[in-house]
Amino acid sequence: MSASTKHIAQQNSRIIKEINDMKLSWGRLMSNEVRKLGILDDIHKAEFKIFSQWGDDGIIQYLINQVNIPAKNFIEFGVENYTEANTRFLLLNDNWSGLVMDCSKENINYIKNDDIYWKHDLIAMYSFVTVENINKTISEAGFTGDIGLLHIDVDGNDYWIWKAIDIVSPIIVIIEYNSLFGKERAITIPYDPTFNRFEAHHSGIYAGASLLALCDLAQEKGYSFIGSNSAGNNAYFIRNDSLSEIKSITTEQGYVPIKFREHRNQEGHLTFLPGLEAIKQIRGMKVFNTSTNEIEAL
Repeated sequence: MSASTKHIAQQNSRIIKEINDMKLSWGRLMSNEVRKLGILDDIHKAEFKIFSQWGDDGIIQYLINQVNIPAKNFIEFGVENYTEANTRFLLLNDNWSGLVMDCSKENINYIKNDDIYWKHDLIAMYSFVTVENINKTISEAGFTGDIGLLHIDVDGNDYWIWKAIDIVSPIIVIIEYNSLFGKERAITIPYDPTFNRFEAHHSGIYAGASLLALCDLAQEKGYSFIGSNSAGNNAYFIRNDSLSEIKSITTEQGYVPIKFREHRNQEGHLTFLPGLEAIKQIRGMKVFNTSTNEIEAL
């Protein structure tokens, strides 16, 4: 690396650090405002974005101030390089401990070279998460029993991964759902340990599970559904013994149609098709009905 290139890299690093410091200061102000809120009839009202992709930073801050959480730790899957993630603000602002996992060694190395890795109690693990390895992977990282928060976002087998987890018992669960699958059917992609959403279908939208499938699973595991983020991709659940005054709601009440448009054509380019048009591209694909335990057509 030349001297000039090194100088530019150092300048860019300083700029990024200054921006993140400003974001963190702003987030602390917003967090203080959220703490003043009482019980909300809609968790959207708590939303703000610091490091989350959508408004989830605010929802998480609201929940950890409304729910008694003795264990201040989290687990998040599918974090990429962790610069944009739902638990990063929780780590930096509230000093929680955590485990993050991603299926890219490059992303994990990036996290381990970030200042947050020595400044905070964070474990970053390379893992392609499956039903078969999830409990062992979590256990090897030193997490068992009660934890504060679990966030699952693997763009595929999300339903099956949550169903398999029994090594930890999180108080808050955040899990991505596929709003394009609608709110009437309890369906998910059939389990495939090697699933990749872009290999399964070029659009990238054939993945995950419907909100109803996740709500049914939550009930089986002892959780209550309390709402979705306003982007229509993350569902929030609270363990029944920790609900306190927070009210559970129905799938119908909490379902949010997605606002973003991530459908891609066969060349991998975004088409910006709206939801109803995008879903036509995967009609007929196989889905597993979690109510009947049968394979059906989407």
